[in-house]
Amino acid sequence: MEQLITAILETPWLFWPALVLFSLCIGSFLNVVILRLPRMMEQAWRQECEALLDCGGEAATDREQARSYSLAQPGSHCPECGHTISALENIPLLSWLALRGRCRGCGTPISVRYPLIELVTALLSVATVYLLGISGTTLITLGLVWALIALTVIDLDTQLLPDSITLPLLWAGLLFNYMGGLTDLESAFIGAVAGYLSLWSVYQLFRLVTGKEGMGFGDFKLLAALGAWLGWTMLPAIILLSSLVGATVGILMMVFRNLGRDVPIPFGPYLAAAGLLCLWWGPELQQFWYRFLGV
Repeated sequence: MEQLITAILETPWLFWPALVLFSLCIGSFLNVVILRLPRMMEQAWRQECEALLDCGGEAATDREQARSYSLAQPGSHCPECGHTISALENIPLLSWLALRGRCRGCGTPISVRYPLIELVTALLSVATVYLLGISGTTLITLGLVWALIALTVIDLDTQLLPDSITLPLLWAGLLFNYMGGLTDLESAFIGAVAGYLSLWSVYQLFRLVTGKEGMGFGDFKLLAALGAWLGWTMLPAIILLSSLVGATVGILMMVFRNLGRDVPIPFGPYLAAAGLLCLWWGPELQQFWYRFLGV
């Protein structure tokens, strides 16, 4: 790893363009995850329900079709006309621009969200490496950044934070810090436990007082994962930042979009944004909160 970092430092003119191109490809893959993973979860739930009910006939056929649906299958295609997207039509960002945002087969508009996610992935990757410095630790930390992007968009779309992302992310953070990553293993372990229990306690208290569920279990697991990566000392800043931004956005949505108090607002994106800010400027944010609270 040290030899690789040395080679990178000696050729920055090659590293930064390579990072941008690689991150764009990761963003393209994240688009697949964001689109398909919730559908795969729904199919898995449907299969479990059918198995409990011992359904047959058409339900069995649906189960067979569901087994063939994954991140890899079926291949990328236009949902309107079924046109198979070729490799040249699947180049991150550039293909969307070349096609002018339309399907080559039927001319149906392609959502601008796809190239936007690719671009955001590249920008956040470059920002992370620039702010943290080129090192093996930083390159591994990019995995956390990419996972947070996927979780943010999935939560905005479906109000779900899939266990298939949050739980591996938690274990990866503990393993990473066991090998001397961003913090020591003790801080990472306490961060994971305290991260989960802090929001779990708020959830239980809110349900006890109001009789309603204020957030989902995915939020507990996401904060636990952030604690595992960043350590327990970052949890106060993450919770305060995410709560402040979430409350502000919620009030603005109620005022300008006439949303009622009972309309659920996903909390995962605010946790992810706060975690990213603490990854970039953790010590500075800690000092700010300590001064603000007079500690």
